Amino acid sequence: MTRTDVPLATEDVDLIWQQCLFAFADPSVDVAFATAQRTWLDDTSWVDIVPGWLSGADLVFAELVARLPWRQREVTMWGKRVREPRLTHWWSTADGAEALPVLAEARQALTDRYSLPFDSIGCNLYRDGRDSVAWHADRERYEREDPVVAVLSTGSPRPFHLRPKQVGEHQQRRSRVWWLGQGDLLVMGGACQHDWEHCVPKVAIDAPRLSVVFRHHLSDGWLTEPGARYLADG
Repeated sequence: MTRTDVPLATEDVDLIWQQCLFAFADPSVDVAFATAQRTWLDDTSWVDIVPGWLSGADLVFAELVARLPWRQREVTMWGKRVREPRLTHWWSTADGAEALPVLAEARQALTDRYSLPFDSIGCNLYRDGRDSVAWHADRERYEREDPVVAVLSTGSPRPFHLRPKQVGEHQQRRSRVWWLGQGDLLVMGGACQHDWEHCVPKVAIDAPRLSVVFRHHLSDGWLTEPGARYLADG
C-alpha cells in the first residue's frame, strides 16, 4: 500500500461541535496523572486511561483545527486510489517547536512518566461519524519491542476499540471499548502493538474528534518510504 498527501486549505475544514462547559480553561496537562487507571489486557499488554488529562481541550481542538496544514492521504488499496476517511498532520522534533505550547508540555509529561523520548506527534481529524480508521496495530512494532503509544482525544467523544489479534480455538474475539474525547488520554503499552489491534469505527455522530498521538523514536531514521512520513492513527 502506498500513500500520497492531498493538501487542504484551512477554510476547507468546516466543523461544528458541542463544547464542554469546562473545556475552555487555559490549556494544561495533569503532570501528576492523578486520574490514571491501568487496565491489563492480558499478562503482557496494558492500557492506561487518564480521564480529563488535558484541561482546556476545546481551545486546543479549535487552535489545532485552525493552525495545522491538514492533509488527506490517498492510498492504493486493491489496485485503486482512495482517500483515507480522516485528515492528518505530522510533526517531529526536526520540525522545530510544536504548534501549541501545551503539546510540548504534554510530550515532556509523557517522557517523564514513561521514561521514553517521545519525539513525534501525529494529529488525526475525524470530521464526523463517517470518518474512521480500520483495525490495525501501529508500525513501531516492527522496529521497537513493546513501544508505548499515547492517544490524547479532543472534541466529541468517540469509541476507541481494542481487540486481541488471536484467540483460542473455541474463544470469541471480543473488543474492549473506551469512549474518549474532551481531553481524555489513552496510553497503550507492553506488548499491545504486537498482540492487539485497535480502531476508531464509523458511528452515527455528527460532531468531530481530533486525536493527538505521541510516539517515541520515530525521528531516528526508520521512516522507510522515500519522501513519506508515517502519520499516527488513533
